[in-house]
Amino acid sequence: MNDLSSDSPNVNKSNEEWRAQLTEQQYHVTRENGTEAPFTGEYLNNHEKGKYMCVNCGHTLFDSKNKFDSGTGWPSFDQPSQKNGVERRVDDSHGIERTEVICSNCGAHLGHVFADGPRETTCERFCINSAALKFGSE
Repeated sequence: MNDLSSDSPNVNKSNEEWRAQLTEQQYHVTRENGTEAPFTGEYLNNHEKGKYMCVNCGHTLFDSKNKFDSGTGWPSFDQPSQKNGVERRVDDSHGIERTEVICSNCGAHLGHVFADGPRETTCERFCINSAALKFGSE
């Protein structure tokens, strides 16, 4: 699998094409680096088995077996489903340095990753907006 750069994603669409494909909230979150309000996302309390894919391009991002309840108000995962499925980049947009998570296939903003996840696994918490995801059950 190639390590794709967010500067040259596999899926390259204009803002107009993204707007036509996505809801207003999906566009705001994934193309404008927005976030949904905590405890409001469609997948926060989803406990079905399956895969979480990018709402923009369908790229598989996370597996339900890696989802956990972090109590933060957003779906949380301890790792992506594939090594190069997501990319990380520095985000200092709110005066603090965080690590942004983006889809490696289309460059969509997904959320952020923090070092306060489950100690028994990766110690990482991928805090992901439901608006950036679509779910497929097994």
